Amino acid sequence: MRRLTTFILVLLLGPFFLLPFSVQANNAEFSVILDGLKQKSFSKKAEVIEQLQTANDERVLKIFKYMLEGDLYFQEESPNKIVFADKAEDGVAVTDVISGHALGVVGKRELKKIKVNNKLRGILRSAIAKLSFNNNDPDVRRAAIRNTFKNMDAETVELLQQRLAIETESKVKDAIGIGIALFEMQSENKQTKLSAIKTLGDSLESEARGALLPLVAKNEKGRYLLQDRELRSASIKALARIDAKLKYNSWAETIYFGISLGSVLLLAAIGLAITFGVMGVINMAHGELIMIGAYTTYVVQLLMPTHIEYSLFVAVPAAFLIAGLVGIAIERGVIRFLYGRPLETLLATFGISLILQQLVRTIFSPLNRSVETPGWMSGTFEINSALSLTYNRFYIIIFSLLVFAALLMILKKTSLGLHVRAVSQNRTMARAMGIRTGWVDAMTFGLGSGIAGIAGVALSQLTNVGPNMGQAYIIDSFMVVVFGGVGNLWGTLVAAMSLGVINKVLEPWAGAVLAKILVLVFIILFIQKKPRGLFPQRGRAAEH
Repeated sequence: MRRLTTFILVLLLGPFFLLPFSVQANNAEFSVILDGLKQKSFSKKAEVIEQLQTANDERVLKIFKYMLEGDLYFQEESPNKIVFADKAEDGVAVTDVISGHALGVVGKRELKKIKVNNKLRGILRSAIAKLSFNNNDPDVRRAAIRNTFKNMDAETVELLQQRLAIETESKVKDAIGIGIALFEMQSENKQTKLSAIKTLGDSLESEARGALLPLVAKNEKGRYLLQDRELRSASIKALARIDAKLKYNSWAETIYFGISLGSVLLLAAIGLAITFGVMGVINMAHGELIMIGAYTTYVVQLLMPTHIEYSLFVAVPAAFLIAGLVGIAIERGVIRFLYGRPLETLLATFGISLILQQLVRTIFSPLNRSVETPGWMSGTFEINSALSLTYNRFYIIIFSLLVFAALLMILKKTSLGLHVRAVSQNRTMARAMGIRTGWVDAMTFGLGSGIAGIAGVALSQLTNVGPNMGQAYIIDSFMVVVFGGVGNLWGTLVAAMSLGVINKVLEPWAGAVLAKILVLVFIILFIQKKPRGLFPQRGRAAEH
């Protein structure tokens, strides 16, 4: 029985004991092949490169890339390892090729370069292309294929055709088709060239358009250089298709940027909309409350430098609380004594804005501060070769809509929201019904200020954080509130998105400054016709 138990244990656990040894054996075999690169003979190195290509090892591609760039070395003395070399301040940072472990910084004299000549460079480029084309990640394959567009040759086309026979991803297949078509544009065969022109006409790659342009070029007298009418006509039609697609993609990008600007304006204005609508207070310190939210994000990242990925999840509630408390302090300390005196309220809040700016300069200095963008907000989502959407703007659009929905729920489904609506429609009647209007004013101002703080968190991902950052959004916020209808959240949403898109549509031909002036003129003319905005508020807001 004991022997049977031992036998079963050996069968079960044997592979786990053998695994490290098998890995070591593979590393040892790989190391022996790799040592061949230390030889002086370039022909012997070429043989080693051929061996490494068949090794089916993920490290090979990186080795070839470093070798091509002249950054593959070996240590002449013990431990005599082949290493990757990267520039460092005090020398060269080396990494063991086999284990991937960093070996520290050494002097360049302690290393010997694995040299390559022009023939080896050609072999390496071909090997890198072949390995990249067969990578398991389709995005890597597509990127590698696109990198070959500028230098297409017969050998590369042969590799592409081999890959096309087994490729399953449509985007990679399309890239392969473009690559082959670019090479076929050099053909003397007319039908081959016409087929290539048709393929390129369906592509948005810059190389495709660049390959077609010479076929429609004209001389100084305005005559076409290409005499073949069929090729010329096909090229003109192909370019027209490309230009039409580029135009549509340009419009899509403009609308996306307009919506992203609108989402920023929504976040900046939505807090102002409820304070202005309920209390009738022109708060010139609203921009500084946005600034406080942005600086809160900066401080949160200082406190958790190793957890930047999660910093925004901490910064959002922190900014809401801090900006909200500052807003309540402003309302209780200053504004509550000035109700019914709008000019004095405007001057008082303008003074508060200057005090807050100077306070930030004293604590953080007048210099702008940069806030890190978490990895999950970085980068772009590529829809096609002519249209890429940045993740940070996409997340801000979603975030602004979530904040809008949350505020709408608060105003519609909570007792605070009921009191806010009652006070905004008829303050005197609300007071007569027992509603503590002073408490509602304080909570409303705190809620609006907290949302301004959240807007600062979002803006910190788009621009530098500085003492004057809030001033850039205060005028725009008032324009959004007035245009949409004072105190109306849906009006604020429609106005913010509309003004954002209009701004971005006007910018390409009018410039950023003139575009803003035109928008301001449009709002002035609009208010002349509809003084209460797109969606006028009923009750007290309508009466005054």
